[in-house]
Amino acid sequence: MTATAVVVLTLSVVTLVVVLGAFLTTTRSGRTRTPPARAVQAPGPAYFDPRTIKVTDTVHCAGVRFRAIGALHLSRQGEQRTEYLLDEGNRRYQWLSVEERREPGADGAGHLEVLLWTTVPTEGMVPAKSTLMMEGAEFSPVQRGTVAFRAEGTTGLPDRGLLDFAHYRANDGRLLAFRRVQGGTWAASYAHPLPPGSITVERPS
Repeated sequence: MTATAVVVLTLSVVTLVVVLGAFLTTTRSGRTRTPPARAVQAPGPAYFDPRTIKVTDTVHCAGVRFRAIGALHLSRQGEQRTEYLLDEGNRRYQWLSVEERREPGADGAGHLEVLLWTTVPTEGMVPAKSTLMMEGAEFSPVQRGTVAFRAEGTTGLPDRGLLDFAHYRANDGRLLAFRRVQGGTWAASYAHPLPPGSITVERPS
């Protein structure tokens, strides 16, 4: 056998040993390897549902402690909305509106719109059908109409009746609403949207 043949044979044997060693090492590591842990998604936070607020509840909202002294149950063309009259004390009141909004064509999917309303002086203003100015901001009309209401607790309104309303929105996203019991005078308020989880409730035992 020539020297060249011996070298080629030796290299072939070495290559075969290396390949077999790598194969055995891979097989063993595959048998003992621990599978990666599966990620577990934590459940979403359980927020208080403001639709369950009851008259006489103590409501913590926007860092303020209120007492729910009344509620208005509003309905219009199949849409339902509830507004709670919150008493901060010292004759300071705010309305909290809760409505389930459903997007058209979204297979019933929707979200809760929760707004805290603060009364603003109107000085005899009436809701125009066009853009209006309020405290230096320009508000464009969004919706107007009439809703039927049923009052519960203390609201300052009749037990039942009709409520005229007109809603406006500013370029910065602020909402402005006028409303009146039919035959009464207009009152106006700004809306402040509340994020989920910003409302908690205490109930008397």
